[in-house]
Amino acid sequence: MATQALWQPKEEGLREICGLLQQNISPTSDKTRIWQQLQHFTQFPDFNNYLAFIFARSQGTSVEIRQAAGLLLKNNLRSAYKSMDPAYQQYIKSELLPCLGAADKHIRTTVGTIISAIVQQGRILGWPELLQALMQCLDSNDINHMEGAMDTLSKICEDIPQELDSDVPGLAGRPIDVFLPRLFQFFQSPHASLRKLSLGSINQFIMLMPTALYLSMDQFLRGLFVLANDPAADIRKLVCSAFVQLIEVNPSFLEQPNMKSIIEFMLQASKDNDDEVALEACEFWSAYGEAQLNPELLREFLQRLIPILLSNMVYANDDESLIDAEEDDSQPDRDQDIRPRFHSSRFHGSDDMNDDDDDSLNVWNLRKCSAAGLDIISNIYRDGILPTLMPLVEAKLSTSDDETWKEREAAVLALGAVAEGCIEGLYPHLAEIVAYLIPVLDDKFPLLRSITCWTLSRFSKFIVQGMVNQKGTEQFNKVLMGLLRRILDTNKRVQEAACSAFATLEEEAAEEMVPYLETILQHLMCAFGRYQRRNLRIVYDAISTLADAVAVELNQPRYLEILMPPLIAKWQQLADSDKDLFPLLECFTSIAQALGTGFSQFAGPVFQRCLNIIQLQQLAKVDPTSAGIQYDKEFVVCSLDLISGLAEGLGGGIESLVSQSNLRDVLLQCCVDDAPDVRQSALALLGDLARVCPVYLRPSLSNFLNIAAKQLGSPELQESISVANNACWAIGELAIKVREEVSPVLMTVISCLVPILHHAEGLNRSLVENSAITLGRLAWVCPELVSPHMEHFMQPWCAALSMIRDDVEKEDAFRGLCAIVRLNPSGALNSLVYMCRAIASWQVIRSEDLHNEVCQVLHAYKQMLRDGSWERCLSALEPPVKDKLSKYEVR
Repeated sequence: MATQALWQPKEEGLREICGLLQQNISPTSDKTRIWQQLQHFTQFPDFNNYLAFIFARSQGTSVEIRQAAGLLLKNNLRSAYKSMDPAYQQYIKSELLPCLGAADKHIRTTVGTIISAIVQQGRILGWPELLQALMQCLDSNDINHMEGAMDTLSKICEDIPQELDSDVPGLAGRPIDVFLPRLFQFFQSPHASLRKLSLGSINQFIMLMPTALYLSMDQFLRGLFVLANDPAADIRKLVCSAFVQLIEVNPSFLEQPNMKSIIEFMLQASKDNDDEVALEACEFWSAYGEAQLNPELLREFLQRLIPILLSNMVYANDDESLIDAEEDDSQPDRDQDIRPRFHSSRFHGSDDMNDDDDDSLNVWNLRKCSAAGLDIISNIYRDGILPTLMPLVEAKLSTSDDETWKEREAAVLALGAVAEGCIEGLYPHLAEIVAYLIPVLDDKFPLLRSITCWTLSRFSKFIVQGMVNQKGTEQFNKVLMGLLRRILDTNKRVQEAACSAFATLEEEAAEEMVPYLETILQHLMCAFGRYQRRNLRIVYDAISTLADAVAVELNQPRYLEILMPPLIAKWQQLADSDKDLFPLLECFTSIAQALGTGFSQFAGPVFQRCLNIIQLQQLAKVDPTSAGIQYDKEFVVCSLDLISGLAEGLGGGIESLVSQSNLRDVLLQCCVDDAPDVRQSALALLGDLARVCPVYLRPSLSNFLNIAAKQLGSPELQESISVANNACWAIGELAIKVREEVSPVLMTVISCLVPILHHAEGLNRSLVENSAITLGRLAWVCPELVSPHMEHFMQPWCAALSMIRDDVEKEDAFRGLCAIVRLNPSGALNSLVYMCRAIASWQVIRSEDLHNEVCQVLHAYKQMLRDGSWERCLSALEPPVKDKLSKYEVR
């Protein structure tokens, strides 16, 4: 075996590798061929030794080649370090340490990335010499050594900060205990690079908050105040970042006596000449609001803060939106213009787990950050900010020349930002605000037109609420028609803003949209015919939102003649593997649910194509060559969800489609897919089919039940809560349809539901609610199997039932409760108070049968509990609960 002492590079090998690296950095070289040759060398065990030698020792070689060797070494070590000969590991490490103080800065920064990669693989305790070398360099007073060590330390802090806060054998304290005092010392360094690296390194620990930093907080804050006036913008930015992180982690660190000084600094930093410093500083105002600190601390500064935020909301001259705003809809979208889209799998419950935020894909900048800060501040101080804000807004809006359009745009943005928080103060002036904004929808500047769409959408809830008189209806009509005009704008940015604003208005207005349906559909389908690919997706969303809002009112021949032909033409035009199908599938899902049986005329081809798409993807998963496409699970998820939409819309009418198909087998395969979102949508479809055509599922009933039960007992429950939620709901739907046939898996399912109910506080609310409902449904259909086990789950079950809103599913659960209590009344004796609270949670039980059953249960207990026991039970109940129980004629 080769050892460190024996290993020496061969001249021929060095020449060959250096030659390849030289070619690789040449702009005209064949990168693919060279990369393949370099990869060929990785089969030689000592290839990484050669790279280390070239990087560390080839003094006659250009810095570019040495750096290229170092970066290739880092990449190789990430995958191969743990499997390397220990002697070779040691050789490489010994060659790297002298480079910490290299004269060339490129070598120093590259060695930091390599060392951090090794520490990620072998940990600090696998390289005790490293800590000693870093300490010596930091204490050396030689700028190259100090900077090289500090750069390396900062990369370790960034990549694996927890390593420096762990115990290392042979070291008195943790590495962070040793390094932290030296990092604080560098705050005073005359070298900006050391001040920046030291503060950046400490910032990496704020979220972790190791004991060493916690105990040194006063010293850290003193250091931050010293660096707050640093001439280097990078350092001021890091100071802002530190304060923002500290307020998020533990706001008490910054409270008196420091907070006023910090606010003063942040006010100055928020208008820093360097946009990056100002952006980091403006994050502070949102963080302050979200930290729920004493609002009085900031109140005295609002008169200075609000003008700064408003000033920052004016478009910067180099904002990329100014360039994008020039695009008209005759220019086709480039592929890079199309944002990646993420379909939300179907979810049955009270709070959907998916929270898609398209804004996360946009560039975050000073303008947006300042607007977000103003929004949050308006929600804390409400109308209290209007005396400061409105004169500034009105002054900006009063200008009309072309040079000041950005000022007007910022004022319109500000109105939208405070629309929610300051609505009480603005509502009396809403008619004036809307009257001002409507003409701005036709402004010559596209970004003014687009921001006006957004601001109107922020007031849409209140515009709809105002439709109680003719004036309010006229106002709504003007907003509606104004947004429809802008949907047909020739500018892409305005189209996008108008469609999004219109979707918000649709959600708020719901059935109020019905009288305008024909006009709306004509505008939307006109847009559908002219939009480029990116904005076409937003039209689909607007159509989907409209279908959800007006529901079955859409099922009129005159509306369908406008809506369906263009959609079907697009449906036929797109290939089964075209990703532009995704939004169209989602759109059809909403339309199918809205039209109900009215969708029957379109359902056959849509159903068959969904099935074909799923089967094509299942083939592509195992044999992409035969399928002719690469597998993409989103096609499966969207297609399953559309079939679910068909089941919901057509009801029992879907049976004629599924009975002649192999959907059952396809669905079984999807229910055991390795992707959680495929399983989530498959289980949702299982539940939807159980509701409308359980007969079709019967031949595979036990398979479906067993698969669904396994999702509840999954050890990854926390990671796949949405899957478990849908599995739980589907079992409940199956149970009430097939009744006793569920008995073979009943105890398995209950054994999974009970722990969920016992640990309800740490779990998603929908999963807990669905578990309570499904347990009730199982109790209803098989009471003799469930009742012997009541004592194990009655209290958490009743607690969960009391949180569920009144509906048919809750009725099913209470039928189960009554059924098992009748069979085993003693099983609920210790939980009687919980059961009474659950019963009292009903506003009203609409089913007369169930109301009578509940009365009988309560009266039976009153009869059973003699000698004052019933009275003692009632005395343990809260007064509102006792009042509600009086409906059932028990006192």
